Amino acid sequence: MNHPSYGKPKNRWPYFLLTYPAIMILLLFFVPLCIMFALSFFKRIQSAFFEPAFVFENYVRAFSTFFLQRIGVSLWVAAVAAFICLLIAFPFTFFLSRLRRSRQVPYLVLLISILSLSEVIIAFSWSLLLSKTSGISNLLVALKLLDAPVSWAPGFVAMLSALVYISLPLAIIVLYPSLSRLDVSLTEAATTLGASPIVSFFNVVLPNVRQALLTTFILVFIFVLGSYLIPQVLGRPEHWTLPVHITDQALLKSNMPLAAALAMLLLIASAGLSLLTLRLGRSQL
Repeated sequence: MNHPSYGKPKNRWPYFLLTYPAIMILLLFFVPLCIMFALSFFKRIQSAFFEPAFVFENYVRAFSTFFLQRIGVSLWVAAVAAFICLLIAFPFTFFLSRLRRSRQVPYLVLLISILSLSEVIIAFSWSLLLSKTSGISNLLVALKLLDAPVSWAPGFVAMLSALVYISLPLAIIVLYPSLSRLDVSLTEAATTLGASPIVSFFNVVLPNVRQALLTTFILVFIFVLGSYLIPQVLGRPEHWTLPVHITDQALLKSNMPLAAALAMLLLIASAGLSLLTLRLGRSQL
């Protein structure tokens, strides 16, 4: 007997639909990455900008103590911001997913609107909020909570607060599908069997969303790692991350080969740490 599908033409539309995103990934990611990798071996000439070559002096400078410290600062800031985002986003998203759908929509629209804001707007808005002349401290003085207005920017807390603000909507939106699909009857059954809310959370809720938490942490980590304007505007020089120095080398010092080498080093460090975190998380599932 012939199979019903024999003789029927194959549906090739999925292949055509995948062609466009594949071409865009090739043109917008793979090709620029190859150009940046090749540029990192070019030789800089003071008068002629740079010339094609195959030298390792850019990577020698990239592995200097100063830039390795900047990589460490970048990874530390990204990890702290991602961890804080998870601490805030998880309970918020959990209770948001328990609301009726009509009440969830305004919060989701607000989160998407925050994601649409430019990093430039967020950086300078936080700079104004934390400034001495027109910031929150003036309101606290008016409320008799401070004796005189103070400036909280630039500083590490100001920089970290802005990074958490810009990353928190992303964390919530990534967590939302997993938490909205979480079966409420599991926690109800655990409560019926005598488990406390804390025990139910760690033994029922957390194991079901552990992979989503890990994915959210990695996405926010990479998102924060690529930020350069917020650390530059709200952070002090000792808080500046590697993207700030990459921008400085590319735009101010016109040293594109060194900037490309630093970008490749940051890419490898972030990809390696993300893969390690994902592997460790899966091994504990």
